[in-house]
Amino acid sequence: MDTAPPLSPTARSTVRRAPRRARTDRRDLYAVLDAGLIGHLAVVLGDAPVVLPTGYGRDGDTLYLHGSTRAATLRAAAAGAPVCFTVTHLDGVVYARSAFHHSVNYRCAVVHGTARLLADPDERRHGLAVLTEHLAPGSWSATRRPDRRELAATAVLALDLTEASVKVRTGPPGDDERDLPAAGDPDPVWAGVLPVRTVLGAPEPCPLLPPGTPVPGRVRDRAPVGVVSPRA
Repeated sequence: MDTAPPLSPTARSTVRRAPRRARTDRRDLYAVLDAGLIGHLAVVLGDAPVVLPTGYGRDGDTLYLHGSTRAATLRAAAAGAPVCFTVTHLDGVVYARSAFHHSVNYRCAVVHGTARLLADPDERRHGLAVLTEHLAPGSWSATRRPDRRELAATAVLALDLTEASVKVRTGPPGDDERDLPAAGDPDPVWAGVLPVRTVLGAPEPCPLLPPGTPVPGRVRDRAPVGVVSPRA
């Protein structure tokens, strides 16, 4: 039984522009995060905002992020600077009958909070396992685990999902009445949606692999990106 609490908007996470597109079910947040591979982490360094793409992984209501211990953005986040993390899926380009009403269909999650630097070795390994399994399912158990030197060079952060928002746009363009075609119009302006999909191509083996090495099922049978079923 799903007992996840609903999203509870705060002053920072309240959707104000087109609030009809906001989602309050926490399962929608999970679905957007679980279907993505890359998010964007924003933090203020000095007097300027910095936004960087980064991989991530989710376990329950905790989002794990990682990077080099030398990265200024991660050092700032680990020191307690407020952060914002976003994941967006572009699902379609919306063609309207007016330039003003052109748009896109999308799913977007925005998380606000303060990240926590993981110091406990077991918790760090768990975070890295979650990250690895999100990016490349099945790889944590199939490959060599990080050694002490690699762990020392990697910062792992945990970001709580308590303060988050989800916004979704679907469907056709919202044209004005004046732009709709009249009956018998000989040259109507085309309107509709051009879907956008992310596809996985054929695996490309590393040139250092011995000839004939088979592609493992974890790679060969990978589910399409963007349609991953949400986990609890």
